[in-house]
Amino acid sequence: MAERREDQESDDDTYEVVDLTDYARRHQWWSRVFGNNSGPIAEKYSVATQIMMGGVTGWCAGYLFQRVGKIAATAVGGGFLLLQIANHSGYVQVDWKKVEKDVNKAKKHLKKKANKAAPEINSFIEESTEFVKRNIVLSSGFVGGFLLGLAS
Repeated sequence: MAERREDQESDDDTYEVVDLTDYARRHQWWSRVFGNNSGPIAEKYSVATQIMMGGVTGWCAGYLFQRVGKIAATAVGGGFLLLQIANHSGYVQVDWKKVEKDVNKAKKHLKKKANKAAPEINSFIEESTEFVKRNIVLSSGFVGGFLLGLAS
């Protein structure tokens, strides 16, 4: 009887308890499908994974850009149409000399501000260009997905 208990205990020792949540965190589904590379951050994922991730995020951004763009164009166009109808009906009188004066004043103000902001914009453009160069596969997937999102 004592021998039987020892056999049961040795059988229990051979089984390993696996925490499924921990296993799922360590083994993502895309790693099983596309493979998992180690190395620098730009090469952390395989080419297929980078293209897929870039394409999906690009499609989402393009789709949202398209929807928001349509809504904004409709609002601006509709507002402009209503203002033109109101102007021709006599409800609104536009002082075009004052409009021209205000536009010229705004142009001067924008030029002054643009000259001050130029170094910040140039550094942002340089950082963006460097990111695209380092992650060309991800970026090309994003661009392709963005264009598909605009088209859908």
